[in-house]
Amino acid sequence: MSGRYAAYTRLKLDYPAERILRITFDRPETYNSVDAETHTQLTHIWRDIDGDPDINAVIVTGAGKAFSAGGDFELIKGLLDNPAARMATWKEAKDLVYNVINCNKPIISAINGVAVGAGLVVGILADVSICGKSARIVDGHTRLGVAAGDVACIIWPLLCGLAKAKYYLLTCKPLSGEEAERIGLVSLCVEDAELQTIALETARDLATGAQSAIRWTKYALNNWLRVNGPLFDTSTALEILGFAGHEAREGLASHLEKRKPSFPPECPI
Repeated sequence: MSGRYAAYTRLKLDYPAERILRITFDRPETYNSVDAETHTQLTHIWRDIDGDPDINAVIVTGAGKAFSAGGDFELIKGLLDNPAARMATWKEAKDLVYNVINCNKPIISAINGVAVGAGLVVGILADVSICGKSARIVDGHTRLGVAAGDVACIIWPLLCGLAKAKYYLLTCKPLSGEEAERIGLVSLCVEDAELQTIALETARDLATGAQSAIRWTKYALNNWLRVNGPLFDTSTALEILGFAGHEAREGLASHLEKRKPSFPPECPI
């Protein structure tokens, strides 16, 4: 493993083929939930990948039965109680999305099982997103009591249209892999047993192709995302603002207590 990746101890990194780096969320005992340190590392690694002359393509996947269950409860508790943590996470959340968008290497996500939160950011933003049929994609922000920030507003409407984006982001309804492909949220849906093989085949195709042509095409296409940056910045700021309110506390409590949240019907805005 290149010394440039020595600091990324919370992510499992390997080279499944020449010039291909694989990033694996590797906390299967928590369905690959993302703690604060993992979130920081996941934010910064894309800059190192961008500058790595030995890498032409990246695969992102999860260990065990899940892609990623999103931010862990300790991370969320910190956002409720610590204004400094909220501001730091706000900056990281913005940097994570823009670093993925600006990484010049093509990214392939192999979405296995549950994909939520920070993990879903990379899964959906990947240049080629491939999910198994048993994948379960959920944007659970409003269920937690905060606005749908992360990557939702910058890319869901582009991928699946505004009507579908509103339905899934407002209701937090889960999508199967097959439904995600049907509405255009992901590139491909394949049999679970074939997921990793097809992801690697796709990465090999991209890693051995015309590199300047592939990277310039990615750069040009990602201008669709860059022009929507203000939408993303607004949604992420409102998400972080929500962590200072009572709805997020009830949302977290309901998750911890495994019950339906009870949000007050009144709203101050």
